[in-house]
Amino acid sequence: MVIRALLFDVDGVLLDSSATHRRIWDAWSDLRGLDRDVVWDLTHGRRPEDTVRDAAPALDATAERKVLNALMEDEGDAFPAAGGAAELLGALREHPWALVTSGSCGPVRRRFELADLPLPLVQIYGEDVEQCKPHPDGYLKAARLLGMPPSNCVVVEDAPHGVTAGKRAGCTVVALATTHSADDLREADHCFPSLEQAAPHLLAMSGKL
Repeated sequence: MVIRALLFDVDGVLLDSSATHRRIWDAWSDLRGLDRDVVWDLTHGRRPEDTVRDAAPALDATAERKVLNALMEDEGDAFPAAGGAAELLGALREHPWALVTSGSCGPVRRRFELADLPLPLVQIYGEDVEQCKPHPDGYLKAARLLGMPPSNCVVVEDAPHGVTAGKRAGCTVVALATTHSADDLREADHCFPSLEQAAPHLLAMSGKL
């Protein structure tokens, strides 16, 4: 199958951000007296506000996002590129691709600049859709802006919520077992241990090999 567009999640796919995010969410959990592991399990592929609403419904999600932003500033905002990310994105050249992330525009763009990664023309952030993953809205919007039917798009994800979103959108989904086990990602059409190992498959699907 030759595909016409690649739709990438960011954290755990193009950026190696898991360790930093874990420290931030652990710190927030400690501040609010919550179980670290329970909160962490709610974070993957979701907007921080959505995680807060599920983890601590009595708290003001908007106010807590500001607390999380402050914790992020304390950590610094430089995340390394995932292994093989620069090479893969460089090899795509003019092939259509997009970002679809639950993260916010400003921080993600800054992290890509610091990681020396290119940004595509189509970028869908958490604030750009009413419902984030596991809802398909982000992937459907990216496909529409690229002028592609979802069936001609491949989603690259690392989290179960993201895999579900891609499948609900009608895309083929390639999962990376970077933050979850392959068993957790079994809804995906294909699964690889890392982006580096998935890259030849993605390039072949894109007609670049």
